[in-house]
Amino acid sequence: MTKPMTAFTTDFQHSGMIARDLDETIAFYREKLGFELAGLYLNGGNRCAFLRYGHLTIETWEGEEAPMAAGAINHWAFDTPDIEAAWENAKELGLRFKETGIQSIPTFWKKGIRYFNVYGPNGETIEFCEIVK
Repeated sequence: MTKPMTAFTTDFQHSGMIARDLDETIAFYREKLGFELAGLYLNGGNRCAFLRYGHLTIETWEGEEAPMAAGAINHWAFDTPDIEAAWENAKELGLRFKETGIQSIPTFWKKGIRYFNVYGPNGETIEFCEIVK
Protein backbone atom coordinates (compact mmCIF):
# COMPACT_ATOMS: atom_id res chain seq x y z
CA MET A 1 0.00 0.00 0.00
CA THR A 2 1.39 3.38 -0.98
CA LYS A 3 1.99 5.76 1.94
CA PRO A 4 2.60 9.51 2.10
CA MET A 5 6.31 10.35 2.03
CA THR A 6 6.19 11.34 5.72
CA ALA A 7 6.17 7.60 6.44
CA PHE A 8 9.77 7.55 5.13
CA THR A 9 11.12 10.69 6.81
CA THR A 10 11.85 11.66 10.40
CA ASP A 11 12.11 15.45 10.25
CA PHE A 12 13.00 18.46 8.17
CA GLN A 13 16.76 18.24 7.50
CA HIS A 14 17.86 21.45 5.76
CA SER A 15 17.11 24.09 3.17
CA GLY A 16 19.59 24.84 0.42
CA MET A 17 20.67 28.04 -1.28
CA ILE A 18 23.42 29.01 -3.69
CA ALA A 19 25.95 31.52 -2.33
CA ARG A 20 27.24 34.38 -4.44
CA ASP A 21 30.35 34.38 -2.19
CA LEU A 22 30.58 31.43 0.18
CA ASP A 23 33.02 33.06 2.61
CA GLU A 24 30.82 36.17 2.84
CA THR A 25 27.72 33.99 3.36
CA ILE A 26 29.37 31.95 6.13
CA ALA A 27 30.61 35.11 7.86
CA PHE A 28 27.17 36.78 7.67
CA TYR A 29 25.28 33.84 9.13
CA ARG A 30 27.90 33.21 11.83
CA GLU A 31 28.81 36.75 12.86
CA LYS A 32 25.56 38.62 12.27
CA LEU A 33 22.92 35.95 12.96
CA GLY A 34 24.73 33.60 15.38
CA PHE A 35 24.67 30.40 13.32
CA GLU A 36 27.36 27.75 13.87
CA LEU A 37 29.35 26.24 11.01
CA ALA A 38 28.22 22.60 11.28
CA GLY A 39 30.28 21.38 8.31
CA LEU A 40 32.38 22.56 5.37
CA TYR A 41 32.93 20.06 2.56
CA LEU A 42 34.27 19.76 -0.95
CA ASN A 43 31.86 18.67 -3.66
CA GLY A 44 33.91 18.29 -6.80
CA GLY A 45 35.94 21.48 -7.07
CA ASN A 46 33.48 23.58 -5.04
CA ARG A 47 32.87 24.07 -1.34
CA CYS A 48 29.58 23.45 0.46
CA ALA A 49 28.81 24.70 3.98
CA PHE A 50 26.15 23.68 6.47
CA LEU A 51 25.17 26.45 8.88
CA ARG A 52 23.00 25.66 11.91
CA TYR A 53 20.94 27.64 14.37
CA GLY A 54 18.82 25.51 16.68
CA HIS A 55 16.72 23.23 14.49
CA LEU A 56 17.38 25.18 11.27
CA THR A 57 20.21 24.02 9.00
CA ILE A 58 21.09 25.87 5.79
CA GLU A 59 23.15 24.18 3.09
CA THR A 60 24.92 26.79 0.96
CA TRP A 61 27.42 26.25 -1.84
CA GLU A 62 29.55 27.90 -4.48
CA GLY A 63 29.95 27.11 -8.16
CA GLU A 64 26.54 28.17 -9.47
CA GLU A 65 25.10 31.63 -10.07
CA ALA A 66 23.04 32.84 -7.10
CA PRO A 67 19.58 34.20 -8.03
CA MET A 68 20.07 37.35 -5.91
CA ALA A 69 16.29 37.73 -5.53
CA ALA A 70 13.39 36.69 -3.33
CA GLY A 71 12.75 33.00 -3.83
CA ALA A 72 16.49 32.21 -3.68
CA ILE A 73 15.94 29.04 -1.63
CA ASN A 74 17.00 26.19 -3.91
CA HIS A 75 15.41 23.20 -2.15
CA TRP A 76 13.87 21.71 1.02
CA ALA A 77 15.31 18.46 2.37
CA PHE A 78 13.88 15.81 4.68
CA ASP A 79 15.79 13.32 6.85
CA THR A 80 15.26 9.93 5.24
CA PRO A 81 16.60 6.91 7.16
CA ASP A 82 15.84 4.37 4.38
CA ILE A 83 16.47 6.03 1.03
CA GLU A 84 15.67 2.90 -1.03
CA ALA A 85 12.23 2.47 0.59
CA ALA A 86 11.52 6.18 0.13
CA TRP A 87 12.57 5.97 -3.54
CA GLU A 88 10.25 3.02 -4.20
CA ASN A 89 7.34 4.73 -2.47
CA ALA A 90 7.92 7.97 -4.39
CA LYS A 91 7.76 5.96 -7.62
CA GLU A 92 4.49 4.34 -6.52
CA LEU A 93 3.08 7.80 -5.73
CA GLY A 94 3.94 8.92 -9.26
CA LEU A 95 6.14 11.79 -8.09
CA ARG A 96 8.09 13.65 -10.76
CA PHE A 97 11.81 12.97 -10.23
CA LYS A 98 14.66 15.37 -10.93
CA GLU A 99 17.15 12.48 -11.34
CA THR A 100 16.87 8.98 -12.73
CA GLY A 101 18.11 7.28 -9.56
CA ILE A 102 19.40 7.71 -6.03
CA GLN A 103 22.41 10.05 -5.96
CA SER A 104 25.34 10.16 -3.53
CA ILE A 105 27.99 12.57 -2.31
CA PRO A 106 30.63 10.61 -0.37
CA THR A 107 32.43 13.71 0.98
CA PHE A 108 29.55 15.12 3.07
CA TRP A 109 29.43 14.39 6.81
CA LYS A 110 31.46 11.41 8.01
CA LYS A 111 30.35 8.73 5.54
CA GLY A 112 28.50 10.70 2.88
CA ILE A 113 24.89 11.16 1.88
CA ARG A 114 22.42 9.43 -0.43
CA TYR A 115 19.51 11.41 -1.81
CA PHE A 116 16.98 12.05 -4.54
CA ASN A 117 14.92 15.07 -5.53
CA VAL A 118 11.34 15.43 -6.70
CA TYR A 119 9.45 18.44 -8.05
CA GLY A 120 6.51 19.93 -6.20
CA PRO A 121 3.47 21.45 -7.92
CA ASN A 122 5.12 24.90 -8.12
CA GLY A 123 8.38 23.62 -9.61
CA GLU A 124 10.02 23.57 -6.17
CA THR A 125 12.68 20.95 -5.48
CA ILE A 126 12.08 18.61 -2.53
CA GLU A 127 15.03 16.47 -1.46
CA PHE A 128 14.90 13.20 0.45
CA CYS A 129 18.33 12.74 2.07
CA GLU A 130 19.90 9.93 4.05
CA ILE A 131 23.08 10.77 6.00
CA VAL A 132 25.05 7.54 5.78
CA LYS A 133 25.82 6.12 9.23
